[in-house]
Amino acid sequence: MNYDFDSRRSMVSARRGMVGASNPLAAQAGLNILRRGGNAADAAIATSAVMNVTEPGSCGIGGDCFALYFDAATGQVSALNGSGRAPAALTLEQARALGWERMNPFHAHAVTVPGAARGWQDLLTRHGTMSLADVLEDAIHYADAGYPTAPVAGTRWSRNEAFLLSADHAEDYLPNGSAPRAGQVIRLPGLAKTLRAIAEGGSDAFYTGEIAQAIVNSLAARGGVMSLDDLKNHQSTWDEPIHSDYRGITVYECPPNGQGLTALLALNIAEQFDLGGLAWDSPQRLHLMVECMRLAWADAHEYIADMRCADVPVAALLSRDYAERRAALVSSARTLQPAPTAGELPGGSDTIYLSVVDGAGNACSFIKSLYMGFGVGIVAKGTGVWLQNRGAGFSLQAGHRNCLVPGKRPYHTIIPGLALKGGELWASFGVMGGFMQPQGHFQALSGMIDDGLNPQEALDRPRWYIKDGAPGGDVLVEEGLPYATLSALAGMGHRLVPVSGLRRGVFGRGQVIRRVDGVLHGGSEPRSDGQIAAF
Repeated sequence: MNYDFDSRRSMVSARRGMVGASNPLAAQAGLNILRRGGNAADAAIATSAVMNVTEPGSCGIGGDCFALYFDAATGQVSALNGSGRAPAALTLEQARALGWERMNPFHAHAVTVPGAARGWQDLLTRHGTMSLADVLEDAIHYADAGYPTAPVAGTRWSRNEAFLLSADHAEDYLPNGSAPRAGQVIRLPGLAKTLRAIAEGGSDAFYTGEIAQAIVNSLAARGGVMSLDDLKNHQSTWDEPIHSDYRGITVYECPPNGQGLTALLALNIAEQFDLGGLAWDSPQRLHLMVECMRLAWADAHEYIADMRCADVPVAALLSRDYAERRAALVSSARTLQPAPTAGELPGGSDTIYLSVVDGAGNACSFIKSLYMGFGVGIVAKGTGVWLQNRGAGFSLQAGHRNCLVPGKRPYHTIIPGLALKGGELWASFGVMGGFMQPQGHFQALSGMIDDGLNPQEALDRPRWYIKDGAPGGDVLVEEGLPYATLSALAGMGHRLVPVSGLRRGVFGRGQVIRRVDGVLHGGSEPRSDGQIAAF
């Protein structure tokens, strides 16, 4: 790892604990928990809860969560799936009867059961040392007393003003009838009331009683069929994480229905090429990486689904033989023609990711989302809870692995990442942003592993993005890549779309914490308001 200063800003180093998040108040809330003796799981929930308050257009307890947790004492990695399921009364035939060829992301039918609140409690129960009341203190304070909106989050909030004005019960999020400006203090009394109820009554306070009734009533008013039983019966699951080795580093992802498999597929194919022997910004290097990613996307759209409802051949897809056969399809001179075939899924890029490593070496890689911005555009009346539109990830193609079925989980874009070396924690990392996420994992890991970058350098490096994860899609390229490289890539058949300024948010927002000889080294996304907080 490079310890020299060769980045937009230096990485942060510490020994006793570290939190990375896209909002400074949230990162510091997690750090407060670590300083009080809490561990990585405790701090992750505290950070997540404050993010719910400070970036309500990206995450919330009306959405889902996933986590990977490394237990330093046992060396084990566990995977929490805190995603919800389709209502029991919602069928494929109902959706098709509305004339849909694909799910409408802004209809109440796109709302799956929110999984985040149960996920918070389940993570604490298995790995934490504190109560929900302990870790929700700062979030309740900021929602009650108010906080100034951060620059990037505030700008994105204001850009969604028209959507907010058309949403149901969104008054708290439109002080004086308009979206808050960056730096403006905003209070969220409805959300404060909900968080206080969860602190006092646990996650059951969310899935039963007044909050659950408000969710059901607000959806019914827009044609939804979610029931009180759908909410009451929701459970998280603890899964065996999937993993693959990339040049001596074991990379872990959550299994499907999440799309972490996509990142592992790309890494497996890329390992067949000497990426480190090529300049990172050369057309040859970028071409190979994009082609590896295109092939990974083709498989992802075909196979990723709820493994409890569909056959997903994970072991076969991650085999070395399969990677070698896929790599043989890559030409060094031309993009794949025709593009690999794949089913289409809707995009979405508004998510929060956070990373925590405590002084004992425990790590929590945690991600939470409403899917598309402020979700479906419905706040459960009186609760301050935006409801996700994650059900838009279902296919309406009969027989497809990811087809809508009552009680099924949809294809999920949000993915946390962890990496070990020799059984020891190597990194806790993530790059949020819809279909950018596995592409961000791939690029950040390649930078750290193939090029020896430190976490901040890996996040600062200009990125590329195959739009919406379409195998034959346009490639968005960030300012900072050489013009000669872009010209050569265009000559290879890549359709390029340059992106600059605030629109760079499409390339995701990441956090990375490395652990080297007991010392923590962190990098925080330069495309957001975030920071690394440590002691």
